[in-house]
Amino acid sequence: MPFLHERLPNGLDVIAETSDAAVSTSVGIFVGTGARDERPGIEGVSHFLEHMVFKGPHGLSADDINRGFDRLGASANAFTSEEETVYHAAVLPRSQDEAVDLLARMMRPALRDEDFITEKKVILEEIRMDDDQPPFGADDRCRAAFFGPHPLAGSVLGSVESIEALGVEAMRDYHRRSYTPGRMVLAASGAVDFPSLIESARKLCGEWGVDSADEFRVAASCPRAAATPGHQRIVRPAALEYVVRMTAGPDEHHPDRWAAWLLTSIVGDGTGSRLYWSLVDSGLAEQATLGHHDFLDAGLFLTQLSCEPEDTDDLLEQILDIYREAMRNGIAPRELERARNQVAGRVALAGERPRRRLFDLGLEWIHHHRYRSVADTLASVEAVTLDDIHRVLAEWPLDSPSATVLAGPAE
Repeated sequence: MPFLHERLPNGLDVIAETSDAAVSTSVGIFVGTGARDERPGIEGVSHFLEHMVFKGPHGLSADDINRGFDRLGASANAFTSEEETVYHAAVLPRSQDEAVDLLARMMRPALRDEDFITEKKVILEEIRMDDDQPPFGADDRCRAAFFGPHPLAGSVLGSVESIEALGVEAMRDYHRRSYTPGRMVLAASGAVDFPSLIESARKLCGEWGVDSADEFRVAASCPRAAATPGHQRIVRPAALEYVVRMTAGPDEHHPDRWAAWLLTSIVGDGTGSRLYWSLVDSGLAEQATLGHHDFLDAGLFLTQLSCEPEDTDDLLEQILDIYREAMRNGIAPRELERARNQVAGRVALAGERPRRRLFDLGLEWIHHHRYRSVADTLASVEAVTLDDIHRVLAEWPLDSPSATVLAGPAE
């Protein structure tokens, strides 16, 4: 699959991975801004702005945007995370230019006062709904305890208080500072006409102003992420108790991130891991998983448990026993082989889907300004050894003091 790249004079990168076998085209605009970039007082603005982008630029309404994608038969959406905001659409190859046109025009939203007032109510309702359904905000509260003063501690949604206090001028300023060409990538995958993609980018994005002199994100100045050990409880009427537990792990730049990925597949994936066979398949818990999340300058191991309230303490201790067993006696070669095959299979299958490849392409570029092929990822997975996994278990003990939040009926 050929990889193609061109940078416009204003700093916007245009990248594509093309495939002659693909019958669809996926295009997306990746913006290097998220919850970690929000200054005190504007928490939640990145996600709120994502909603406002779909309200349309000057001359287009939200209805025009929605009908435009619908006319193309597009599957279009967006998401906001801690470190980026992404807008994407999957279309037939003949609709590539029109999809890019819609996405590019959306990046310069009108941010109308009346739209802002209306959408603020939607955001507030989304926050309240998130707090009223499992795990009842336990994940956000656990992240806040784990990261402490680090910018990753904030909720992507923000809070009721921060959204209510947010003004439209603050959002306009945030958009002006963050949606600049040097912080954005136009990416495409599948059946891509790259010369046409470049022509569209020049016509639609070439006049976007260059970045301001001040650096918007300065990761090096962030305080070091460090867990604040302890337990918190959220008491809510529910049938099950939900537990979120976080401990430190390798970050996105660390070479052991691949070993951490395989380790969580062995110990805690949702289909055939040690946690699954011990707690879920046996019927003791509804869910018991271990995952690894890596960010630009921090990483964590995330344990999630849902079970009968009266069983919570015993099952948490069983989970820790499973972790200690792995740390004490290590991982068996057959377990590594199973995990390697399982992860490699997922990577290979995802690589055949243009939309899935779009996310891999764009996120890798927005974070590292580099291209990673499917073969590169498969090679990284194949290179992991038992020594690598045992080193992860030694350097980031899974039973170390954690930030833990329990949510449910237990007092």
